[in-house]
Amino acid sequence: MKPNFIFIHSTGGYPEECWYPWLQTELKNLGCKVTIPTFPTPDNQSLDFWMQVFGPYFEEINENTVLIGRSIGPPFILRVLEKLNKPIKAAFLVAGFCSNLGLPDFAPLIDSFTEEPFNWEKIKANCKEFHVYHADNDPIVPLAKGQELANNLDSEIIIIPGAGHFTMSSEYGERFPELLEKIKEMFRDI
Repeated sequence: MKPNFIFIHSTGGYPEECWYPWLQTELKNLGCKVTIPTFPTPDNQSLDFWMQVFGPYFEEINENTVLIGRSIGPPFILRVLEKLNKPIKAAFLVAGFCSNLGLPDFAPLIDSFTEEPFNWEKIKANCKEFHVYHADNDPIVPLAKGQELANNLDSEIIIIPGAGHFTMSSEYGERFPELLEKIKEMFRDI
């Protein structure tokens, strides 16, 4: 069975942001299903509203599902994993975090995603593989926050030099070849 991918965009983001269209095309060319929901942001951005949007996608989740998120995407993916009753294949968490960033301007948009403690045991039980990517120069989410996320997941952190927040202001704005190669390695038969 081919893997199915669900991408989670960032605060202020949308399905066509940064490297998502490129990765979507690459995965579709391999015969994979790719879904990129549109979440309310910045207006009405909260964990509750995002879960309402994501509700129908829970039916698509199975043992071959891969969740991919950037920035606010990783904490949202963690919340999705807390709700599952079966494990997915993998989660790719890019420029992510799992605790307060200390950014007062962003607090109203992101606090609802991280203010309650995460159920790390359930999260880890519901995902077979975690891949945490972070830059050494992220201007929004410090590397220490990415390391905290990886530590809580008992995962390695893959540090990409100079990738910033993996947006258009870096060479990772349009393409993310390391992520695609890891996916191909995971699914050798696609």
